[in-house]
Amino acid sequence: MARRLCLFFVFAACTLTAQQQPPVAQEPPEEDSTLVEPKEYTFNPLQAEKELRTGKFYAKKGNHKAASLRYQEATKWNPGLPEAWLLLGESLEKRKDTKGAKEAYAKYLELAPDAKNASAIKKKL
Repeated sequence: MARRLCLFFVFAACTLTAQQQPPVAQEPPEEDSTLVEPKEYTFNPLQAEKELRTGKFYAKKGNHKAASLRYQEATKWNPGLPEAWLLLGESLEKRKDTKGAKEAYAKYLELAPDAKNASAIKKKL
């Protein structure tokens, strides 16, 4: 009899603790994209160089999508940086975005018409 009574209390304690679960923490709501202010770009060659280095890192790892995004950022921080336009063109070409690659190559040739690889880039266009 004592054994049954003990089992009854253990079972009752287990069911009570199972019912008293702590409330599940809710995740904060996603940020509304309409409330996020657009990034304002001004001439910043240091930031452009940083984006360029990061893009090269991603390209070396084979992540051409991330690399092209970084090169685009570099061109926004310093639109007169020919290397960023060249690398952006190469990265977009590897991603099969021929239209974007041609635009980037054209901008590169506009900024550096006397570059060593200008004839090879002209052939790609």
